[in-house]
Amino acid sequence: MKFSAQRESLLEPLQQVVGAVERRQTSPVLGNILFDGDVTGVTLTATDSEIELRADSELSVDEPGSATLPARKLLEICRHLPEQARVDVEFSGDKAVLKAGRSRFTLATLPADQFPRTDALEGGEQVELPAADLHACMRATAFSMAQQDVRFYLNGLLVEIADHKLCCVATDGHRLAWSCIGIEVSPETPLRAIIPRKSVGELLRLLGSAEAGSEVSLHLTGQQLQASVGGVRLTTRLVDGRFPDYDRVIPSDGDKELLIDCQSLRQSLTRASVLSNEKYRGIRLALSEGTLTISSNNPDQEEAIDELEVDYTGESTEIGFNVTYLLDVLGAIDTESARIIVKDGNSSALLMPDVNGEGTSKYVVMPMRL
Repeated sequence: MKFSAQRESLLEPLQQVVGAVERRQTSPVLGNILFDGDVTGVTLTATDSEIELRADSELSVDEPGSATLPARKLLEICRHLPEQARVDVEFSGDKAVLKAGRSRFTLATLPADQFPRTDALEGGEQVELPAADLHACMRATAFSMAQQDVRFYLNGLLVEIADHKLCCVATDGHRLAWSCIGIEVSPETPLRAIIPRKSVGELLRLLGSAEAGSEVSLHLTGQQLQASVGGVRLTTRLVDGRFPDYDRVIPSDGDKELLIDCQSLRQSLTRASVLSNEKYRGIRLALSEGTLTISSNNPDQEEAIDELEVDYTGESTEIGFNVTYLLDVLGAIDTESARIIVKDGNSSALLMPDVNGEGTSKYVVMPMRL
């Protein structure tokens, strides 16, 4: 096999697929990228057996064939080559020679027939929707996924498509993020899938780099999901489990609502967090007419108090939170103001962007005892 390309033409598909490669592999070939070359160009594939990323590129192929190259080493070489450099790659036996100007690199290869391949999915349901909508919905919720929770179904993101709506939900048991966007398509059978945490990160990166106006094609079977956008295809296993009934978690009985500027609240929480307990990150919100008082303290008897003017006329109440959870929510809200609805010091708080229209998000944060 032999192909050539400009540095940028090779670097782009490498960056699109290398995220699937784990630094520690169960098999040496999983540390490599598979190159399949024919008259149409070169297809690059990377996998860790759970997720596969595949990118098509229009590289100039002189001799068709298939081979694998070390993923991280190849990526670093291409990153450090001069811009617009011409790269020639030729495979021979168990070695590959990469030439660029006066630079020459000899890399070890592994046989292509050892590399696991995933074919296009058969059966299941397919749907196409704007890549920007899926990206916005996932970005608004992904931060609430659990990390290495024994309840494995929490280590992922729930995606639902039904009744002309796209909804994403994530929770780690202490907080919950829900976002829903109206879409034109409505599959005959509602689609529902829990996407694993690593695949969520790769899909967000893929969608975020898609051209404006791009469509993403989703193909869902009982155990796998394939997402295709802009010449890149992601295939992932799905989390096999039952996601919690999130409708029961979203509070509906809060009787104390305030409207607050997101930037002012973010800055105040950040200041107060400096003197919070480093382990538990607890802060106290005291709400009274026209004023929100944010306070924190730590085992060293240090204390921070910060006051904000807010649009609130109800009864006074106090409630404790993990400040990191509140800051994560504010980082996901892209409106100038947010609405916070609470009931009492022992109940979860509901936070929402201050928007009008169908597209909306809801965030639930459980209280802390301080």
